[in-house]
Amino acid sequence: MIDTNDLRKLQPREIDILQANGCRAEDWDNIWVVSSFRCEYVANVYFSGLIVLGLFKKEFAFSGGVKKHSGIRNATLHNCQVGNNTLIEDVHNYIANYIIGDECIIQNINVMAVEGETSFGNNVSVSVLNETGGREVPIYGGLSASLAYLIALYRHRPNLIEKLQALIAEYAEAVRAEFGTIGDCVKIINAGTLRNVLIDDYATVENCTRLTNGTIRSNEKAPTYIGDSVIAEDFIISSGAVVADAAKIIRCFIGQACHVTHNFSAHDSLLFSNCAFENGEACAIFAGPFTVSMHKSSLLIAGMYSFLNAGSGSNQSNHMYKLGPIHQGIVERGSKTTSDSYILWPARVGAFSLVMGRHHHHSDTSDMPFSYLIEKDDETYLVPGVNLRSVGTIRDAQKWPKRDKRTDPEQLDMINYNLLSPYTIYKMMKAVGILKHLQELVGETSEVYYYQNTRIKGSSLRTALELYGLAINKFLGNSLIKRLEGIHFRSMDEVWTQLKPTSSAGWGEWLDLSGLILPREELDGLINRVEEGEIDSLDAIEEFFAAMHSNYYDMEWTWAYDMLEEYYGVNLSSIPAAQIIELVRRWQESVIGLDNLLYKDAKKEFSLTFMTGFGVDGSDKEKLEDFEGVRGAFESNPFVTAVKEHIVVKRALGDELIERMERLL
Repeated sequence: MIDTNDLRKLQPREIDILQANGCRAEDWDNIWVVSSFRCEYVANVYFSGLIVLGLFKKEFAFSGGVKKHSGIRNATLHNCQVGNNTLIEDVHNYIANYIIGDECIIQNINVMAVEGETSFGNNVSVSVLNETGGREVPIYGGLSASLAYLIALYRHRPNLIEKLQALIAEYAEAVRAEFGTIGDCVKIINAGTLRNVLIDDYATVENCTRLTNGTIRSNEKAPTYIGDSVIAEDFIISSGAVVADAAKIIRCFIGQACHVTHNFSAHDSLLFSNCAFENGEACAIFAGPFTVSMHKSSLLIAGMYSFLNAGSGSNQSNHMYKLGPIHQGIVERGSKTTSDSYILWPARVGAFSLVMGRHHHHSDTSDMPFSYLIEKDDETYLVPGVNLRSVGTIRDAQKWPKRDKRTDPEQLDMINYNLLSPYTIYKMMKAVGILKHLQELVGETSEVYYYQNTRIKGSSLRTALELYGLAINKFLGNSLIKRLEGIHFRSMDEVWTQLKPTSSAGWGEWLDLSGLILPREELDGLINRVEEGEIDSLDAIEEFFAAMHSNYYDMEWTWAYDMLEEYYGVNLSSIPAAQIIELVRRWQESVIGLDNLLYKDAKKEFSLTFMTGFGVDGSDKEKLEDFEGVRGAFESNPFVTAVKEHIVVKRALGDELIERMERLL
């Protein structure tokens, strides 16, 4: 960084050297340099306006063994400050109104300029979910998925929306300037036009076509990369993101560690942490964390997603209506759409569901998580809860935290990876009530039940009640055991004390704010405080989200405590040891039961059917040997061994707690 107290004007001798090097200036008196400035590394430069130059003493090494000394060569600079040890060369047009940091490399670019006052993409309005407007989210450098969720979906609280929009407008006004900044150690190489763009430290912009009105957040621990043939307009790109390979983004927020590559195009969309988009197209989508679409034929439009995996040919439609593209859809966390699947909005799909086929009937399965939606004869069949026994579901839950590529210490999105949580368990409890009610209305022996424009087979309903019951037992048992784990109690009084909730928050319904799972009551409290002016900063709102995330398990136990009493009809403040033992055994049976179902599901992947194509020219024995040579044996498969180990560990964990409780009988 240039020390502004160490600046001086050029000496006549230095002006002579610069002129001899082919340099010209509108007014040499408007050029200021550091006291130890050396001018031999400045050649063929035209200066206009106010210019500040640092020291050029560093040499850069490039691939292939090429070395270049820092300095400025073959460029036009207007109203610019150039930091220490920066290299600028071969600017075909000009650089205007920029403060450039230390140790940057700017090579072979067309134009880099700030025109008038700009907020660098902050407060750009993104027409998410509804292309015709009504759910616009103003973007800014610190936008989180949870805050965007409130702005997009809480239009029934106009005072809240007005306050939040005003706070973002304040942020944008604070960064508004006539000068742009290029941070330290930035590389801008072989680029076209950069207009009204702010770039943070350690970012790389390489071979891109055009960047207009935007901010590229970046730092040493989470450098951002903008690559070949990228076009971006009215954007915010967050730290650690990669946008490359002819991607085109218009009015978009790109979250931390997102990858948008291989000709993907998006407009009026919000893409939050760890999203991966290639080849396809997005229009007016709200893509929460870990939304993935990788195929050329995929179109995501006017939908809200998180932890989604979109298959090839996945498509949604919001425009088959006389009033235009006004409809939206929600696919809750952890869902998948298979190849060639289609959903006609409006519709809502429950968490951790699988969508197969084409669906036109505007179903709402949000209270039926872990389900299949299957098309048959142009009807939507719902298979509730069946995904609870799918190895794919468990594999997804295990891979998401491992695939969190965020390296920035300041993470914008609060992400809860839990498969079972008060959010999903509450829905399962509702699902059980709904399914039992259907049985009462139609009869337990009915072959088909009708629910929210879907059909449920009788056998599917009965299986769902069993699966949901196992999952509820598993979660509540997990919570109980976790509370009592590792403590050697001398009396039941000590047990009852340990069971008491430590947080007053957590009662009632829970929500998923695009990755953050929290109690509705707590969110309502935040909204009220914002509306009343008690919370009046974006930082305070994000601190609330962070606190909700860090206190999750305390609040989860508060909720589980209440549900344990309600669901099992027990009183945890005076529960006898025998009842705890009974609950633990029920938990053991449920956990092991679900694990056995997962084991059976995994075994299908090793059946003879799945060996088709192996041992292509050989016998059945050679087919098996070829299959095992590529896929490995079933019993040695890492997932299979993990399931078997999980059964052993959980059985032992339950037995150990039972043993401790038996001492108190």
